[in-house]
Amino acid sequence: MEATEKEKISVEDEAVDKTIFRDCSKIAFYRRQKQQLSKNPTYQALLDAVTTEPDRTSFQIVSEATKVPLRVEVYGIEKNIFRLKINEETPLKPRYEVPDVITSKLGTVRLVSCSGDAGSLILIDGKGDLKCHISANPFKIDLVSEDETLLSINSLGQLYFEHLQVPHKQRATKGNQESVPADSSQENQEDLGLWEETFGKFVDVKANGPSSVGLDFSFHGFEHLYGIPQHAESHQLKNTGDGDAYRLYNLDVYGYQIHDKMGIYGSVPYLLAHKQGRTLAVFWLNASETLVEINTEPAVEYVLTQMGPAAAKQKVRCRTDVHWMSESGIIDVFLLTGPTPSDIFKQYSSLTGTQAMPPLFSLGYHQCRWNYEDEQDVKEVDAGFDEHDIPYDVMWLDIEHTEDKKYFTWDKKRFANPKRMQELLRSKRRKLVVISDPHIKVDPDYSVYAKAKEQGFFVKNPEGGDFEGICWPGLSSYLDFTNPKVREWYSSLFAFPVYQGSTDILFIWNDMNEPSVFRGPELTMQKNAVHYGNWEHRELHNIYGFYQQMATAEGLIQRSKGKERPFVLSRSFFAGSQKYGAVWTGDNTAEWNYLKISIPMLLTLSVSGISFCGGLGIHCLQS
Repeated sequence: MEATEKEKISVEDEAVDKTIFRDCSKIAFYRRQKQQLSKNPTYQALLDAVTTEPDRTSFQIVSEATKVPLRVEVYGIEKNIFRLKINEETPLKPRYEVPDVITSKLGTVRLVSCSGDAGSLILIDGKGDLKCHISANPFKIDLVSEDETLLSINSLGQLYFEHLQVPHKQRATKGNQESVPADSSQENQEDLGLWEETFGKFVDVKANGPSSVGLDFSFHGFEHLYGIPQHAESHQLKNTGDGDAYRLYNLDVYGYQIHDKMGIYGSVPYLLAHKQGRTLAVFWLNASETLVEINTEPAVEYVLTQMGPAAAKQKVRCRTDVHWMSESGIIDVFLLTGPTPSDIFKQYSSLTGTQAMPPLFSLGYHQCRWNYEDEQDVKEVDAGFDEHDIPYDVMWLDIEHTEDKKYFTWDKKRFANPKRMQELLRSKRRKLVVISDPHIKVDPDYSVYAKAKEQGFFVKNPEGGDFEGICWPGLSSYLDFTNPKVREWYSSLFAFPVYQGSTDILFIWNDMNEPSVFRGPELTMQKNAVHYGNWEHRELHNIYGFYQQMATAEGLIQRSKGKERPFVLSRSFFAGSQKYGAVWTGDNTAEWNYLKISIPMLLTLSVSGISFCGGLGIHCLQS
């Protein structure tokens, strides 16, 4: 079914309808964690059986409630970084661990254990100025520098880990009594969303039941926090109240609400804490839906004794508590210890990579509009800039340049001679950027669709067929960019003999890659869609657009045989997207309040590693 112009307007021309999107109260794993943690479950570390290896120290922790052991691994990473991983000791099946984000250059340093009391373990890095003090009961980790505790982990007891379970039907046939959360009796399982979760008309069926994780971090002496883009919010992160959290879940939210913590187009689960003399950062490597709560307790002075000459006041340092919660995966977190902001930036870039060096032309004026009607329209706009002596470097084409919104094609009537159009731009030292989205029109006569279909390159539905959803071309299937073979094939589509009508001045804009699905839950893909490796979409949702940008950048590099820098702008992104190009703040309504909020949004992206970023309005002529 084709998406009509009327449908487009209804999707793109109205301010955001927040009833389409979930808030915390409608997110089942958030409700489960808050409800269960209110009962104060605790974990104990079994430090009488610690395993020490050249690159890690590991031990078990056990919850009083479930008695099921978890494996904790602590790594020392070069450049004053610690890594903490917590996973099931023996999961029913592997849990998703985010690949391809951490650079291959990562090196480890040996952590040396030194004496602690019977209930603790102290790990010291090679220099000896940083210590991980692990307490056994209750389980807690303190990061200490020069006898000052900088950061505590699980000091509030909010460690939460839902174990994978045998599905209901198998459990009934096997008589399996696998444990479930203590409060998940039959009558309230529906409310807790253990095996099914309903939002509007959509039902999310969970093949392995609940699998969420969570952990708290307390920054001692810190009250200024930054990061976790993307939100239309202030640069400094705000406290979250009851039922309120920063949401990291990539969504197509046109006209997003300003000063709101809802998830929009991209997610970087990376947070910095700064005070005079010290900067720390936490990188929560998880690509599933993630919520972050923040609470700052300000510094206070109080009287220890009320009477006599011994009366004294003690200064109590401020403290900021951060609670991370993710729907699935494992706990895999990097602790960056600075001490300076510059050190933090170097440490984070050593983990996820540096910003790709942009081609020079991409730093100039870009002329972008939805849409240019035809080659004559492009020619007239281009001439208008010359007539008015306005310099510009790049012309952009949106979806209407294609034939029936089929990417890697040209409309035979509107853009009959694309090479001639590009040669006109080249003669003035200008470039062209065209759009290429992840959805592929379902059309057996469309070669890109036919080849991808033949090779099984689309995301699957739970029944094993190709996932299909509505987007700009109408009924579409979605390329599974998590598959290395799909990325390799997609990169090959940018070769000049394959992409007919393209030249070496043509570059790429990846849009709609959250991914956007017009009639899907929250306008995106169902969480139980299936990707390469049999992973559900819920595990890796936030990294989908990252992979498309990766494949596109590689395609442009191959096209020039490695001689030219690629330019790829992506609307969706994740930690590490900076390695592949630029991002922008998504589709707004080009009003003054969006221009104002774009400044903290861009600053937040920049301190989170993505420094090549910009803002764009859907009705604006300049990006």
